[in-house]
Amino acid sequence: MPIESIAILVLAGFVGYTVISKVPNTLHTPLMSGTNAIHGIVLLGGLIVLGHGVDGVLNKILLVVAIAFGMINVVGGFLVTDRMLGMFKQRPGGQRSGGRGAGGREGGEQ
Repeated sequence: MPIESIAILVLAGFVGYTVISKVPNTLHTPLMSGTNAIHGIVLLGGLIVLGHGVDGVLNKILLVVAIAFGMINVVGGFLVTDRMLGMFKQRPGGQRSGGRGAGGREGGEQ
C-alpha cells in the first residue's frame, strides 16, 4: 500500500506540473479562482474529519497543520485573484486600471 500511494503521489505531481505549465497566462486567474473554490471544499472535508475525531495525537496535529496551510492558500489565492481582477475595473476617467486602453496599446491610442 505505501508503494502504491507514493507512486500515485509522484504521478499526480508529474501530471499536475505538465498540465499547469501548458496553461496560457490569460487563463491563469480564472484557473486559480476555480482551484481556490475546490480547495475550499477540501478544507471543509478536513474540518468535518477533525470534528468526527481521529485517532492519535499525530494525526490530529497533521490535520490541523493541513487545514492551516490550506486556509493560507485559499485566502492568498483569493487576494491575488481580487487584485488581478481589479486591474480590469474602470477608473472614473473611463480608462481601465491595467494601463492599457483600446486596442491593447498603452495610453489608449489607436
